[in-house]
Order: sequence, then C-alpha cells, then structure tokens
Amino acid sequence: MAEGDALSDGQTEAAQSGGPTGHDCIQGYLKMLDASPGVYRMLDAQARVLYVGKARNLKARVSSYARPTGHSARIERMIRETASMMFLTTRTEAEALLLEQNLIKQLKPRYNVLLRDDKSFPNILVSKTHGFPQIKKHRGAKKEKGAYYGPFASAGAVNRTLNQLQKVFLLRNCSDSTFESRSRPCLLYQIKRCSAPCVGYISETDYGALVGDAERFLQGKSTNVQEELAAEMMAASERHEFERAAALRDRIRALTQVQSAQGINPRGVAEADIVGLHMEGGQACVQVFFIRAHQNWGNHDYYPRTGGTQSSAEILRSFLAQFYDGKQPPRQVILSHDIDDRELMQEVLSQKLERKVEILVPQRGEKAELVAGAVRNAREALARKMSESATQARLLSGLADAFGLQAPPTRIEVYDNSHIQGTNAVGAMIVAGAEGFLKSQYRKFNIKGEELTPGDDFGMMKEVLTRRFKRLLKEDPDRESEAWPDLLLIDGGAGQVSAVAEIMAELGVEDVPFIGVAKGVDRDAGKEEFHRPGENAFALRHNDPVLYFVQRLRDEAHRFAIGAHRQKRAKAVGATPLDDIPGVGATRKRALLAHFGSAKAVGRANLADLKAVDGISAGLAEKIYDFFNERG
Repeated sequence: MAEGDALSDGQTEAAQSGGPTGHDCIQGYLKMLDASPGVYRMLDAQARVLYVGKARNLKARVSSYARPTGHSARIERMIRETASMMFLTTRTEAEALLLEQNLIKQLKPRYNVLLRDDKSFPNILVSKTHGFPQIKKHRGAKKEKGAYYGPFASAGAVNRTLNQLQKVFLLRNCSDSTFESRSRPCLLYQIKRCSAPCVGYISETDYGALVGDAERFLQGKSTNVQEELAAEMMAASERHEFERAAALRDRIRALTQVQSAQGINPRGVAEADIVGLHMEGGQACVQVFFIRAHQNWGNHDYYPRTGGTQSSAEILRSFLAQFYDGKQPPRQVILSHDIDDRELMQEVLSQKLERKVEILVPQRGEKAELVAGAVRNAREALARKMSESATQARLLSGLADAFGLQAPPTRIEVYDNSHIQGTNAVGAMIVAGAEGFLKSQYRKFNIKGEELTPGDDFGMMKEVLTRRFKRLLKEDPDRESEAWPDLLLIDGGAGQVSAVAEIMAELGVEDVPFIGVAKGVDRDAGKEEFHRPGENAFALRHNDPVLYFVQRLRDEAHRFAIGAHRQKRAKAVGATPLDDIPGVGATRKRALLAHFGSAKAVGRANLADLKAVDGISAGLAEKIYDFFNERG
C-alpha cells in the first residue's frame, strides 16, 4: 500500500495556533489535494480524531464538507468541531476501505460507526494427527492438522452440536494422552457417547467409517447419512441383531434432533451469512446467522455504536468492513438493506476469500425469508436490550441517591482479591456501566509484592489500586477518556476503606468516590453494610433493588477473582523446571514430558537421549543437558 501523510505538519499547526475551524478549516486543504483515492481524518482542536473516512477521490470528498449547507445535523456538528485534517493516499479505493476500517478500530473516532464486540468464532475440528481422530471445539489459528468446520456463532452452538454428534457417531473427544493411558472404557462409552477405541472395542477401519459419516454430516450431506443408517438398521433387524438395530435407531433419532435444533436448514443456501439490521430510538442491532453446508450454525447479535442519525446503508457498510476484518467471509453475504459501494465491498471480500463473494439484498424467495427472520431477531433483541438499559439506568440513578453521588455513575469499578492462605494471590477488577457488565475491560492483577505477609488483604488491595491508578495517571492525566471510574466498590469494611483512602491520597486522586461493601451481621447476603471514609456504616432496606444490584456487582467481582486465582493455581501446578529453559516452549515441553514421563526423568537423561526427542535439535539438547547438570 502506497501511503503518504499529506499534511502532518499542517495538522499540528492548526491545532496549536487556534486557526480556523469548521468549513473554513476544511476549505484550506482543498488546494493541497488531488483526485487520488485515500483516507482522511478529521480532528478537533485537541488533535483528537473525530472521524475517519475513505474516498475514491479525496479532493471531491473533502470539498463536499467545505460546502456550508446540505449536511445532516450530525455531520454539521462534526464539521464545526473540525480544527485540522490528515490524509493518507492509497493506490486503490479497495486499499482505502481496508485502511479506513483499520484506523477506525485503532482510533475509535466519535462520529464513526464502531463494532464493539469483535471476537473470534469457534469451529469444530476433526483432528487428523492420530489413527483414531478426535472431534473437538477449536478457537483461534488453524495450526493443528485436521478438518475444520465452522464458524459457529457461539461456544454454546458448538457444544450443542458436539453433544449430538457424539450420540450419533460415537467419536472420542479425549486428548491423545488420555487416550493412550486408558485401560478400560470411560463413562462416555457407558452412556453410549463413544465407541471406546482407546481399549480396542472398535477397529481403526470401522472407526474411520464413523469419522467419514460425521464429516459428511458437517458437509451438509446428512440425508445420505440418515438413509445409510436406516438401511443398516433394517438389515440388522432382519438378521435378528436387535441390539445393533436399537443402537442404530438411537443414532438416527439423535441425528434428527440435531437438525430440528438448528431450526433453519435452507435448501437453496449452502454457505452464507444472513445479516439483518433493525434501528430504533437512535440505536441499532445487527443479527448475523451463520449458514454453512445448508445448516444453521447459530446466530449472534451486535450493537454497533452509532451517532443515532446514520442511515442503514452506512451502518451496514461499516459493520461488514469491521466484521470481516480478520475473519474469512462466506461465498454469500445476504443483507436486509443495501449498502453504498456494494461492488467495492464485494471486491474486498473476494480478495480476502480468494474466490468470488456475492453480496445480495433479496426481495423474494427463500433468501428473503431468511433475511426477514434475521431482522425479526434483531428487532426482538434490540427491544430486550433497550428494556435492560432502562432498568440499568434506574438502578444507576438509585445507586447515586443511595450513596450520595452527584450523578448516576457511567463507569463502576469493583475490586476483589482471591488466594489460599496467601498463595497464588490475584487481584481482580470488574467494570459495569449503563450497558451492564463491560467484560472486555475486566482486569486481573498478579500480586507481586514480595514484602507482603501471606493473606494480607489490605496490602494486596493497596498494590492493586496503586498499579491501577498510577497507570491511569500516566496514560490520561487530564481525565479525558472514559477509562476513569465514577465510583469504586471495594469488597471489605472500614479497614479496607481506610486503606483505600490512604492510597488515593498518596496518589493525589481524591475526587473518585469509593464505597466498602461488607457482609454485615452473620455474613449473610441481604445484611450488607456500606462504609464511606469518615462516616458511620449504613445499610439499605432488605428489598431495595439497589441492594440486589450491588450484590450482583460484588458477586461478579468475586467470581472473576476466583476464576483468575484458579487459573494461576493450575498453571503453578503444571509448572516444571523445563519452563525456565530458553527455547523450550509449550510444544517442546509436551514432547519432552511425553518421551521421558516427567521433568525429573528429563533431568537425568543423557545427551543422546535428549537428541532423540522429536523437535529437539542438537543445540537445544545441549542447552537442556547443561541446564540440569549445572544446577545439580
């Protein structure tokens, strides 16, 4: 990509000298632009990015902003705030589209549509690294050898499908190490979810036939599989093999349940994402259904951030560009509303998939019915979210009244610690706001203070808050971002509150209110006491919705803290001296442990034995040998 910052110096001068803003500012850039494609940024007087856009012709696009009339209220407001602009030229408009979305994700401009939930999706993996392949859920890079089927909309959709596939095809889901160590069948065999290849109850050939059937089902050839199973059942019955016939009947029934659970199984759509948009009250919901191999592999709802006045075409175009950044598109993307630059978007998605991608807006037929279903789901999901938001707003207002805050908080941070007798200590922070729990902003803190007494909750809380607010003061001393909290909730009573007051005073952060939440009499839920610096403890009435709200916040922080502690403890349990050897990562560690059985055996091994391990080079074998022998 040929990029060039056409005006970085001019941008800085305009922002610092208090030069013209709005239409006059934009007009001043026109003489410096040509008809090249590219990306432009609009910045305010503090050099904060207001908007990122792409253009087939930069001069023509920027000149449209220089006109004093003909703009929506949102665009007019954005133009008024513009104090400078920056430009990046590209070779093609497709490159400009990709660059635009990368910058939007990176900079999160106020006036752009922004997709906030952008996670990867799980797949089903039929592993091919073993004579008896394993079937399992997979998320992330597709590095393991095998066949991948997906994406599925959620882990729940994958788990439901895997659960039924186990009933139908009896494939193992255990790890290779567990498989090798079995001496008798596990519980899954007893409940007819596995054919027990680990103990030789099925031959490799027969197991391979089951794997083939499972893959044909995942490829959309379920009708053939059902017909073959039905024929086998009839043949077994005629041979009076009634137990086998009953087992085949159960597999057919389970296969039918998979299909009925999917709800939508379109005949005319083999591979597509169905994208439905509903807008109401200045908010938008986009519902995406994943159709693969003529099967519905789940749906997911998204709530892109909008300014409240964008058109459906603008919202969907931005959504598609951000949604497929880092994800492989299907052969068809079927939309409820048309978008601007449809041909350009098709070109970009086709380049990503390396084969043709169609973007369709159907008006009739099966595809239109699928879109109507997605829109209906989007409408219902948005109604639920708006209802929840209204309830959340009332709770935040009630919280402000109960705790004497100046206004309802927009960001609440809740802190908790978890440890066992001081070991594997972890601090946790959860965040909640007008949209509920903001899980992407949760943070865990590995307690580092070596001088802390094991189990010193005050000391741990002091370390966590000191690290949190030192970072905030360093990254945003002027408190311009949304990362600063309006309220802190601390798990603890008067002692914790005094410790927090001391920390905040040392850091010079004395305008962030905080409340200690103590269990109260008999440590019963519902009898919580609340502590504020320099004031007597108080309680809320037993049936107060605000009390239940605070309990949920505290319980969520406790859950997250315990989960972080368990992860740290599990990692510590699995730690070995091999972790300290440079060049020995997780894969080589597994290879060494599988070959020798234990880290102690690795330490006793001679150089020739170490070199014989798959993946261990001669140089690394010498490092491992020297590491253990020097330590001895």
